[in-house]
Amino acid sequence: MADQYNRKAEVFELNNGTMRVLVSNLGCTITSLSVPGKDGKSADVVLGFDTVEPYLKGLAPYFGCIVGRVANRIKDGKFTLDGTQYSLPLNRPPNSLHGGNKGYDKQIWQVAEHKKGDNPSITFKYHSHDGEEGYPGSVSVTAIYTLTSSTTLRLDMEAVPENKPTPISLAQHTYWNLAGHNSGDILDHRVQIWANHITPVDENTVPTGEIKPIQGTPFDFTAERRVGESIHEVGLGYDHNYVLDCGEEKEGLKHAAKVRDPSSSRVLNLWSNAPGMQFYTGNYVVGVHGKGGAVYNKHAGLCLETQGFPNAINTPNFPSVVVQPGEKYKNTMLFEFSVE
Repeated sequence: MADQYNRKAEVFELNNGTMRVLVSNLGCTITSLSVPGKDGKSADVVLGFDTVEPYLKGLAPYFGCIVGRVANRIKDGKFTLDGTQYSLPLNRPPNSLHGGNKGYDKQIWQVAEHKKGDNPSITFKYHSHDGEEGYPGSVSVTAIYTLTSSTTLRLDMEAVPENKPTPISLAQHTYWNLAGHNSGDILDHRVQIWANHITPVDENTVPTGEIKPIQGTPFDFTAERRVGESIHEVGLGYDHNYVLDCGEEKEGLKHAAKVRDPSSSRVLNLWSNAPGMQFYTGNYVVGVHGKGGAVYNKHAGLCLETQGFPNAINTPNFPSVVVQPGEKYKNTMLFEFSVE
């Protein structure tokens, strides 16, 4: 991994004739994903930039990238593991967010393999060193994007601690707009989430530790409903961890969410093996100049970040995110697109 520091940021293509995905070795970032809607017309359904430069300059609010070593917020940037206290950068005061100042999203990963053909794939690897952004122990991380069918993208994220136990929770942070990245807001999208509970948050958007039923509240997406229907009742918008506790299973993955855009008839079904999913409605996106002259504003996209629960490392009743040396952390996501 000695060449880790002199790699340059590039963009690679996965294309099976129906679906085209552009992904960068900078943070394993999906910069473009084109998929057909009604009448077979393709559109790019992810927010992003035309070149790698804006990503390198930090202009992206986590567009399309993989975040880690620990996704989401860690309260006060502190945790104790095996009797040792660790302090992390407070890059989103008063908390540490998405791995710190230079998380995995801002690292240039190694391209280990890039396959063409009917099921094209690309494999990225990254070596995270002991003490990086304050976290204990070295970790070997792998992310594989594969087009497994004409309109399905699979992401396999794996991480193995080498010498010390450490918290690991990776997430894919793509902002989706199924009407097209430049089509305005996602308030008319219909969403269904296979979760009966959320983890409510305090004033600093850190979970309180409670696991709260959502039936009949503005957070209830157990039946499909319009994103904008009750969004005005939840502050700036949705930015909450949903407990994925009632989805049917398929090949070891649970049905996490379904998103439908009535205007284009595009549908995205997401399957994952993670215990939680941050449903985020792009509440902090303001005047971002994106692809093809598009300007992205509030609610321009929505994120479906399957993850370990936020601040789990400090919350004993949440599923543990600690991984032991030699154990393998796995987060698999299946993005199935269709038209209905």
